[in-house]
Amino acid sequence: MKIPTTTDIPQRYTWCLAGICYSSLAILPSFLSYAESYFNPAFLLENGTSVADLSRFERGNHQPAGVYRVDLWRNDEFIGSQDIVFESTTENTGDKSGGLMPCFNQVLLERISLNSSAFPELAQQQNNKCINLLKAVPDATINFDFAAMRLNITIPQIALLSSAHGYIPPEEWDEGIPALLLNYNFTGNRGNGNDSYFFSELSGINIGPWRLRNNGSWNYFRGNGYHSEQWNNIGTWVQRAIIPLKSELVMGDGNTGSDIFDGVGFRGIRLYSSDNMYPDSQQGFAPTVRGIARTAAQLTIRQNGFIIYQSYVSPGAFEITDLHPTSSNGDLDVTIDERDGNQQNYTIPYSTVPILQREGRFKFDLTAGDFRSGNSQQSSPFFFQGTALGGLPQEFTAYGGTQLSANYTAFLLGLGRNLGNWGTVSLDVTHARSQLADDSRHEGDSIRFLYAKSMNTFGTNFQLMGYRYSTQGFYTLDDVAYRRMEGYEYDYDYDGEHRDEPIIVNYHNLRFSRKDRLQLNISQSLNDFGSLYISGTHQKYWNTSDSDTWYQVGYTSSWVGISYSLSFSWNESVGIPDNERIVGLNVSVPFNVLTKRRYTRENALDRAYASFNANRNSNGQNSWLAGVGGTLLEGHNLSYHVSQG
Repeated sequence: MKIPTTTDIPQRYTWCLAGICYSSLAILPSFLSYAESYFNPAFLLENGTSVADLSRFERGNHQPAGVYRVDLWRNDEFIGSQDIVFESTTENTGDKSGGLMPCFNQVLLERISLNSSAFPELAQQQNNKCINLLKAVPDATINFDFAAMRLNITIPQIALLSSAHGYIPPEEWDEGIPALLLNYNFTGNRGNGNDSYFFSELSGINIGPWRLRNNGSWNYFRGNGYHSEQWNNIGTWVQRAIIPLKSELVMGDGNTGSDIFDGVGFRGIRLYSSDNMYPDSQQGFAPTVRGIARTAAQLTIRQNGFIIYQSYVSPGAFEITDLHPTSSNGDLDVTIDERDGNQQNYTIPYSTVPILQREGRFKFDLTAGDFRSGNSQQSSPFFFQGTALGGLPQEFTAYGGTQLSANYTAFLLGLGRNLGNWGTVSLDVTHARSQLADDSRHEGDSIRFLYAKSMNTFGTNFQLMGYRYSTQGFYTLDDVAYRRMEGYEYDYDYDGEHRDEPIIVNYHNLRFSRKDRLQLNISQSLNDFGSLYISGTHQKYWNTSDSDTWYQVGYTSSWVGISYSLSFSWNESVGIPDNERIVGLNVSVPFNVLTKRRYTRENALDRAYASFNANRNSNGQNSWLAGVGGTLLEGHNLSYHVSQG
């Protein structure tokens, strides 16, 4: 039978057959079944059984496990390039991961600064064991781009070890170069046939970690045939840093810390915690800021309207411990800008008193040596002083200390806290036993209360308010050092007739022990109209109705660059007959205001100023002083002031 060819079929039938074929093709897919791509290994070798397992290549997005050198990123921060072991996984590690999961061991966890101790499962793992980070750390994510060899890890901020802004590892610290140092101050007065001069210096030598320092002064007077001059060695000491203890060692002359006990001079040795060993962001007290970010967010913290901290946090809980507030008062405004456009806002009240420490911070201060004073009425007993402060959770600070000497023993315990909207307080109790100059023995207690609060809404700042009450038998180490129960300390001034005239500068009477003491320091902002302030202390004593009183009230402001202030002070002391009251006016005018030129730091004339001071005391005596001052040399290292009055 003859099979028709295309040429034998009429044209109309040809189109008909084509239509049938196309229709059949359109129907066929609905009857096809799914089949995976398969590569027969027998095509590679005659014996297919000797070929390696190629099943992983049957799915195009999967890559072989092994060691890959990748760029490691944590919370969008580049950590470094590193060889990391990857294993096959079915968990979600990104669309481009090739089905691989990084193998985390303890070394890699340390590299990304994960706080392993906060997760028991991680702390118990052996160093070489592969850890599933997604299961061990809640809210952690992994995104691996195999083609780019980039590993992105997102970990909640609270799960990371704290790393303060500005932190520099101790092994990178530099002791500096050998150097000679000299800071000095010279003032003089000449007039009416009399010359008087004063010179003070702070000199030193730096060699390796050691610092040698000397502080001294020189007084000179000549007039009407009378002449006197004297050199005073204020102190000589050597010091160095003890880096493992984050402390400073001082040997020679110095002063004890004044955070807990009143500061006193000594000649001996002192070892104390130094804030300079910490980054700026961890010096002083600042509250811990905690919160929860719903998404990857920008965190901004403001104080008094200024941004003091800004960073990015991962989803989940965060904890900020390295704040560096610009002032000791002023609430912290926290803003969290979420990636989805939402925003969180809240305020953390903030004030501080000197003893408050950050959570987890511990400070100590140890001193041993002879009591040292410029007062000729006091002896130099050997003493030991030790103090410690510790920052606790919930904004608490615990502190305590002791002073020990042959005739004196004191113990102190205290607690401070940031109360948020109510300010900051501290309360401590001291118990002391004393033997005085007349060999009488005494025992007593003293309670001290300190308070600080800033009310920004009203512009009022209670920088420090304090009250101390002491029982009749309470004395200090400074009291025990007096050689006599009562006495005066004098200074001498030339009276114009060839002799020195004694001037009372200090009076003590140990029979009048301290009773209660009130101190305050308050300022009130008037916005564009300047500010007011009041500072003062009032000290009462046992066995007398007399008291020590000092206070000062003032007003400061500026107008078109001209600064001015008006102040009034009152001073009254037990044993000193005259009460002193002074009214003062101070005005400072920058030269660029007078010349009406634009200020530039490079121009010495623009850094100069004219000053005027006027004072009147309760005896009706007036004093006037006019002068000019400023800075010179590169870096403004030389300050000068010349006056006439």
